[in-house]
Amino acid sequence: MNIISGLFNESDIRVGIIASRFNEVIVSKLIDGAADGLARHGVDMDKVDLAWVPGAFEIPLAAKKMAESGKYDAVIRGETDHYEHVATEVTKGVAMASLSSGIPVLYGVLTTDTIEQAINRAGLKSGNKGFECAMDALEMASLFKKLEK
Repeated sequence: MNIISGLFNESDIRVGIIASRFNEVIVSKLIDGAADGLARHGVDMDKVDLAWVPGAFEIPLAAKKMAESGKYDAVIRGETDHYEHVATEVTKGVAMASLSSGIPVLYGVLTTDTIEQAINRAGLKSGNKGFECAMDALEMASLFKKLEK
């Protein structure tokens, strides 16, 4: 049996990160976590682009543009949002960007009810969801590279 899995330490992985300026205090911690995770696994940080957008609704279009550009092996998008209908639409949009482009677009949205929950998920008590999303992006990008061979 041949097992194909994504392995880390992929220095040639190109990553796009999309972040919303809405709740930037929390979002910046998620970006720090994602950057830390990518750097720890050997990603050349010159191959990582960060695109800031105004709010949650702008994320899917930016994700689609990044994903379809051909410049990235994975796209990470993150934001903290407490409006259920916005989160639902952003989720749908990100999923569509991934499916239509054929590259992994990872979902790093925090949908929290309180600022305390957001702070905890941005590195205080519950790990850093930005770091976790970056690890998933690396694994999927690595897996896809192996499947293309």
